[in-house]
Amino acid sequence: MRIFVTGATGAIGCYALPTLVAAGHHVSALARTETKAQQLREQGATPVSVSLFDRDALATALPPTHRAVFTSAWKRCQRVRTEGSAAVVDAAIRAGISRVIQESVVMVYADRGADWIDEDDPTDSFPIARGNHSAEANARRFGDTGADAVVLRFGLFYGRGAGHSEQIMSMAAHHIGFQAGRPDSYVSSIHLDDAAHAVATAINSTSGTYNVVDDNPVTARDNALAMAEAVHTASLIRAPGRLALLLGDRTTSLTRSLRVSNTRLRQTSDWKPMYPSVREGYRAMAAEWRRR
Repeated sequence: MRIFVTGATGAIGCYALPTLVAAGHHVSALARTETKAQQLREQGATPVSVSLFDRDALATALPPTHRAVFTSAWKRCQRVRTEGSAAVVDAAIRAGISRVIQESVVMVYADRGADWIDEDDPTDSFPIARGNHSAEANARRFGDTGADAVVLRFGLFYGRGAGHSEQIMSMAAHHIGFQAGRPDSYVSSIHLDDAAHAVATAINSTSGTYNVVDDNPVTARDNALAMAEAVHTASLIRAPGRLALLLGDRTTSLTRSLRVSNTRLRQTSDWKPMYPSVREGYRAMAAEWRRR
């Protein structure tokens, strides 16, 4: 199958692209620089040098693609997920693409305490999630044409390439534990390897919205403990919890309790996470981190 990917050199893209290539798909991907283009070639993809915001160029680049996968780098998140997602959808409609897969996040949900959250639960509007709401709306607009639209709401990424998790692991190794929000609030995470396999699954899954998180969300307290255990240390100093609100929009998205369920994706596909929780995932991440 022919697949077009944006954000292929970002955190999830670096995992998803080789996964798609390994599955036998013919992958082309957006590249903004020659350095990025060479990186894509080395991974087995064909680079396409057009602007994400140029609808005409995108529409020309897409055929004869069957699927379009839209991921984005965090640094350019808001504009990419609002204007960029709209441009991709417009180009996909013009090019006759049969399916668009849109990245989103579980941070669009409201705090539900210890209650489980599924895809039918209401979302809320937080500053950090505005771009995700726009991207999801554009995916629905694509679906309204009769084509397939898949929205993947990812948990908090961790693993090699997820910068914040690498920073937190480094802090834990120096006896500093990071715990945003209440100790008993829930954190729903996903290893980038498992996220990439969810993208590959979405190529042929039923159209719809899916939560992509591990099986067992943990509390903020247990999340910090799992990180400390992974690096074989005790966190003697804890970074501030509620004071993390002062660090801005991205951190405030981590202070809500989000106990998110992956049941829909598990029941409608053959996807299941390699790492059931951060306990197993952080250990694997730490083993790789120590080898570097």
